[in-house]
Amino acid sequence: MSQIHRDAYAEQIATGEQFASHEAFMTRFDTYTAREGLDLVIAFSGEGPAAQPIGQAWGWPLGAGTKWWDGLETVPEPGFTDEDGRRTFALSEIMVGQRWTGRGVAHALHDALLAQRTEQRATLLVRPENPAHTIYRRWGWRTATQLRPGWPGAPLMDVLMLPLPLVSAT
Repeated sequence: MSQIHRDAYAEQIATGEQFASHEAFMTRFDTYTAREGLDLVIAFSGEGPAAQPIGQAWGWPLGAGTKWWDGLETVPEPGFTDEDGRRTFALSEIMVGQRWTGRGVAHALHDALLAQRTEQRATLLVRPENPAHTIYRRWGWRTATQLRPGWPGAPLMDVLMLPLPLVSAT
């Protein structure tokens, strides 16, 4: 996990921004992977013992009392933040090593993670200026509002939503 993050986010890490640091990411990762219902997919190049991880995606269902929605700029409609562990899947991260970007790996990870989800919808957070924002919209995600996560140094993010079950938009 650490190796893929360092490669996929090398430019952001190099900015020196607190939220983008590898250490801050690993703190978030340790917190996220302790969540009930965590689902993780990893893409590999090669087979057998020589296989190398090249990308990963993960998330979890939002339970009652989740802090995911803390920091919303506005609430889109009444009930938007109501969670019960079956309504919303939070797609926390998709990352692909630089050598493998532009080859469909991220889309394959996205689809593999979401294809079997039984929740009604999925959500993710992305910086508005991130080039992935445009890609997510092409895959069917829509902006609902903005949110500043509670992590130290966290930037303002767009909250994107996607109805489930997943219908791949290639």
